[in-house]
Amino acid sequence: MTFRIKFTIAAAALAFGLAGNAYAWNEGGGEQDDAMHKTPNKENGIEVYEVCSACHLPEGWGTVDGTFPQLAGQHRTVLIKQLADIRALNRDNPTMYPFALPSEIGGAQSIADVAEYISHLPMNPEPGLGKWEPGTPEFEKGKKLYADNCVRCHGENGEGMADKYYPKIQGQHYKYILRQFEWIRDGKRRNANPDMVKQIQDFSDDDMRQVMNYVSRLKPPKEKLGPKGWLNPDFK
Repeated sequence: MTFRIKFTIAAAALAFGLAGNAYAWNEGGGEQDDAMHKTPNKENGIEVYEVCSACHLPEGWGTVDGTFPQLAGQHRTVLIKQLADIRALNRDNPTMYPFALPSEIGGAQSIADVAEYISHLPMNPEPGLGKWEPGTPEFEKGKKLYADNCVRCHGENGEGMADKYYPKIQGQHYKYILRQFEWIRDGKRRNANPDMVKQIQDFSDDDMRQVMNYVSRLKPPKEKLGPKGWLNPDFK
């Protein structure tokens, strides 16, 4: 099946999902719960990730321009939830949807396998950053906004909470997290945590840019980072 046909099918399916699917945040069930309880198989995880690597790169580092996010090092639970949500039409992603189908990568076992594999990839040491350096007024405002609104769920250093499905946002590309923040604020990301939607609904565009600038400069622990120029040996 060609990409054009796959994309058309995906768009139609997502349109149907928008019209017909009720969604309660993180209600679980289905593939999400099934995948959580599978014992991961690394070799299959590598094979499944080969499909993902076309966009997210073999290293899982995504693209600095924010078109594709860094996946490397993300919590396994978060990866499982997001992939299951996309497959269940609870998160709109027409670009990824055709390649996430069971016919392309397999069932719940494959979700478990690829999520485990990705979660252990070393993270990009040079993600895309916002433009304001530490010490500038915009950086300091973003820091305060983060402390006042984001720390409770995402942690002091953007480390998230695996057991509550709160993602790591440390080390993520600025342009990607800015776009996701805007979609969550404006109600365009349907699987967003409603507590977050409520928390940020009054953020101005400047607030949004400043807090995401601060987040983009939160650094993962050194042991989680790959060396500059690292190439994934599983995809030589």
